[in-house]
Amino acid sequence: MAAMFEPKHAATHQERRVYGRYEKLYTLNDFLAALYFLVGSVMFFYESLMVAATWCFTIGSVHFLLRPTIKVAREFHIAQLPLPGDDDRRD
Repeated sequence: MAAMFEPKHAATHQERRVYGRYEKLYTLNDFLAALYFLVGSVMFFYESLMVAATWCFTIGSVHFLLRPTIKVAREFHIAQLPLPGDDDRRD
């Protein structure tokens, strides 16, 4: 059984560690987005909280924008990691 927050393919220890960190960040971001939308939804039941509710939805939307940003950053970071045997290829 594969461990949580690890790539589902063969990878180096360093790649698995980096992948796991980004997956944890991605999951935390998803929880925050959901929390802001839930709180904002409840706030919309009260007219006095409409402005705060709108801000919750705006912040939640920023978190949704961060989702693909985190994935792209993860892929870029992993692409920069050395492959197994890279040290052996040096002249």
